Amino acid sequence: MKQKGRQGVERSTGELVLGPPKSKAGKRIVGIPQAIIPALKEHLRLYVKPEAGALVFTGIKGGPMRRSGFNKLSGWMEAVRAIGVPGLHFHDLRHTGNMIAADSGAGLKDLMARMGHDNVRAAMIYQHAVRGATN
Repeated sequence: MKQKGRQGVERSTGELVLGPPKSKAGKRIVGIPQAIIPALKEHLRLYVKPEAGALVFTGIKGGPMRRSGFNKLSGWMEAVRAIGVPGLHFHDLRHTGNMIAADSGAGLKDLMARMGHDNVRAAMIYQHAVRGATN
């Protein structure tokens, strides 16, 4: 399954604009664990329009989901409470994945590609963290 990379930017006026990622590095292949593919396929079947470019996760009216509505629409707060980590934020999952990748030996280029970054600074932070180094 291949999607064209798009990101949503919410302007100060409240207007939500969908466009390409900020950098070339933002266009990347994202690995999906085999274990969640059945749930993802079911989600696509039930909630995603069949046309090319359709949004995978939408707001109430079918448009782009706004950051401010994510917790309520996704049931995030209830989910993290149910698993016993009520302070967990969605973006924490990105950090966790990057730490696991760095801990398993991913090199700078691999981490940069995974994160969608085109400079080494962020990748080095993860590598130093798993090695117990401080800045």
